[in-house]
Amino acid sequence: MADKKSVVLTEEQEMQLRKPIDAYVGEIQAKIDSLRADGTEKVLSLQSHMERVKRDAALTKEEREREIAKDRAEQEKAKSVESKNKNEISMLISDAEAYLKQHFDHDYYQPVLESCKAEKVAAKERYQKKIAELQKEHQATLSKLSDHQEIKDEKYVYKNRLFDAKMRLEKELQNIKDRRHGAYTYKYHLIDLLRMSKFTFMEARAQKWENYKYTFNRRAFLLQNGLYIAIALIFIMLCIITPIVKNAPLLTYNNVLNILQQASPRMFLALGVAGLILLTGTDLSIGRMVGMGMTVSTIIMHQGINTGQVFGHTFDFTNLPIGARVILALVVCVCLCTFFTTISGFFTAKFKMHPFISTMANMLVIFGLVTYATKGMSFGAIEPTIPSMIIPTINGFPTIILWAASAVVIVWFIWNKTTFGKNLFAVGGNPEAASVSGISVFRVTVGAFILAGILYGFGSWLECARMVGSGSAAYGQGWEMDAIAACVVGGVSFTGGIGKISGVVVGVFIFTALTYSLTILGIDTNLQFVFSGIIILIAVTLDCLKYVQKK
Repeated sequence: MADKKSVVLTEEQEMQLRKPIDAYVGEIQAKIDSLRADGTEKVLSLQSHMERVKRDAALTKEEREREIAKDRAEQEKAKSVESKNKNEISMLISDAEAYLKQHFDHDYYQPVLESCKAEKVAAKERYQKKIAELQKEHQATLSKLSDHQEIKDEKYVYKNRLFDAKMRLEKELQNIKDRRHGAYTYKYHLIDLLRMSKFTFMEARAQKWENYKYTFNRRAFLLQNGLYIAIALIFIMLCIITPIVKNAPLLTYNNVLNILQQASPRMFLALGVAGLILLTGTDLSIGRMVGMGMTVSTIIMHQGINTGQVFGHTFDFTNLPIGARVILALVVCVCLCTFFTTISGFFTAKFKMHPFISTMANMLVIFGLVTYATKGMSFGAIEPTIPSMIIPTINGFPTIILWAASAVVIVWFIWNKTTFGKNLFAVGGNPEAASVSGISVFRVTVGAFILAGILYGFGSWLECARMVGSGSAAYGQGWEMDAIAACVVGGVSFTGGIGKISGVVVGVFIFTALTYSLTILGIDTNLQFVFSGIIILIAVTLDCLKYVQKK
């Protein structure tokens, strides 16, 4: 215990250790400041003044030009002074940095670090001693009591005392952590002043790593990343098991490309429903929209005259050029999906109907109409040249991935760089507050549904090209669950207003890769649903825990 006490520093002792560093570097800093006064600082000051003059509407054009010309003349003089003093300032900075390198860690930071370690051990020992005392007092008090209520009250008091002791320990540990962090960052504070906030790459990395360690919270980390860690471990196990069972590696270039290719159309669907989940909503009609889009696209891009009928009529688009048929299929797909999502959005926004109901109604209507119109028939294959037009493979690379990447970039821009995106988060977080601040909740809600419809249309059109047709009303069944699950796993919260595009992307890849891996292993499709269900349950549980913790 004596050894521990000997390394523990008081605040005064810590300041004494830092005093020589402050004196040496402070003297150099004073010289640098005096050299910069008529040079660098004046250049920056004049630049700021010119910017203000340019924006000053009270000045005439001639007055503005006169002021700027005067400032530029003075700035040139300041720049010459800056250039003249540059070498001397560099030498002074090098001198200060050399001193810091030689003395800061050895004379100041390491003693503070050792002191913090000793204080941490002492704080934990005090805590254990306090716990033992409280337990002894508690047992002694309980031995004197016989009344049930008094015993219950004593246990309640004891529990509160334990909690207080734990809070005192956490406060002490946080103070120690703050002290160590302050000592570590003080060197960068001095370098910041010397170099005017210019750090080397390694210095910037070191500060980021230190800040990460300082703010790291194990519980928050596990809540945020626990599911991803578990899934990563599952994939590692699958990568180990697959070569043993199937005599072929799982992580090959072709398998990765196949996963990305399968994930690409689903990315559009997940990006669409993610906006609705941000508004605490959902969409149960995605799968049926995919079926509708696949059917319509196959009919328009069909190889030769359609063999099936729609409402008793046989459609023939062979007289149109293939390029026109491709564009027409896309336009019709997008328009139909947007039409139905707009209906859902209108009822959700206008009548405060829960999206679960409005989209379920859509699901039933779409499936009923498409099945009735086509008698449940599949419309065969599209023109074989169309996939190579829309999603050609270049040197073995499927360009359908580039379509998905473009969608990710566009939706990221909408979410993060537009007024609509900011309003989307605001309405999702608190619609009442958003309405009071002047945001139209109706427009934002309908807009989110329209955006979703456009993405659904694109996704189903691409899926038709990927599968070379085979459109039917039954196609896409269950895809809504995959899209919603990908968003939830990716961190888009059903509590509203929380989510990132990067999370949606990760979620889509996780589910597609998991399905692909289990299929290669020969796992029954029904069991794959079990895996998906467990992952969804865990993801939503973690999301709920984060929400409860915030409250």
